Amino acid sequence: MTEIIIDKRYCGPPNSGNGGYVCGRLARHIPGPAEVTLRAPPPLDTPLAAVATDGDTWELRDGDKVVATGRAVSVELAQIETANLPEARAAELLALFNPHEHPLPNCFVCGPARAKGDGLRIFAGPLRRHARNAVLAASWAPDPNLAAEDGLIAPEFLWSALDCPTGFACNYDQQSGSFEKTPLLLGRMSARIEARPHPGERCIITAWPTGRDGRKRTADAALRDEAGRLLALARTTWIAVEREVLLGRR
Repeated sequence: MTEIIIDKRYCGPPNSGNGGYVCGRLARHIPGPAEVTLRAPPPLDTPLAAVATDGDTWELRDGDKVVATGRAVSVELAQIETANLPEARAAELLALFNPHEHPLPNCFVCGPARAKGDGLRIFAGPLRRHARNAVLAASWAPDPNLAAEDGLIAPEFLWSALDCPTGFACNYDQQSGSFEKTPLLLGRMSARIEARPHPGERCIITAWPTGRDGRKRTADAALRDEAGRLLALARTTWIAVEREVLLGRR
């Protein structure tokens, strides 16, 4: 058993951890590509237990309550969308970066109210060159305070960076060129990390929707360096919820 504490810095909604970050923390215990399913809002500043269970799976527990489960999987995407750095920066200008428009302005990953060096400030917007596919893109130069002991960016922050762009991809309406306001919570995330960037290394994130089924929405994402080298891939499942549920009030 290993104790994990999700510091309040790493919030998504105001009172719970950012889904991608929490998935990445649990995935550290799983060799290779992993899938993590969130079972309950991950509490902040609370000792949680990462416990290995039967069948080579892991659970993240808050006392007797299971917050998340993780297991090894193969992560292969049907397609991988790409963008270059100028395209990603142009897409960011079309993102929801104003705090009064943003569903979670203090989110660690995508919150525009977070200061540079504190939050990741990843603002994914639509790539205009895609006439038929709703592909979003953003740039990211990870801060030095995100580095692990080996000097490279810690893996949980790659999971984080691939999280929120997929949520916005699920809510992007290509016909109107705007974002739906449906509140979404991350339910499941699978990721494969090929390489980890150095602090300050300019990276490009692309994200695109892959389907809808009732309250479920799915999207994939990719992270590359400026030269086009693939760093990481992700598959995500999001769940449409009421606003009060998103904010942890119900």
